[in-house]
Amino acid sequence: MNLPLQGHRRIDRRSLELHRAIAAKLQAHPELIEIARENLARWSASAGRSQPYWEAWREILDRPISEVLALLEEDSERMNAMRQATPFAGVLEPAERWAVYSRFAPQPAGQP
Repeated sequence: MNLPLQGHRRIDRRSLELHRAIAAKLQAHPELIEIARENLARWSASAGRSQPYWEAWREILDRPISEVLALLEEDSERMNAMRQATPFAGVLEPAERWAVYSRFAPQPAGQP
């Protein structure tokens, strides 16, 4: 019964690490925040179940960059939920994303 919880916990940790990488990249290149704004504009054109999250992200993206970065890295239940509907698709290059994914790959039985 613990395995699904471990799986969700691992996914939440991986998502947090991905967003920490996104925050670092945005700190170096704040103009990349436009990718998130463009994603939200495009996705909002088709009403979906994630619309409340997209509205919340839109409000977050209107804040000063320092607040956006802090929220991306915030380890809270609210931000775990928000990261499930992240508008930051396309900010990280595939290699950057896979570097994080590889750290969270399930280990074969008997390996740490």
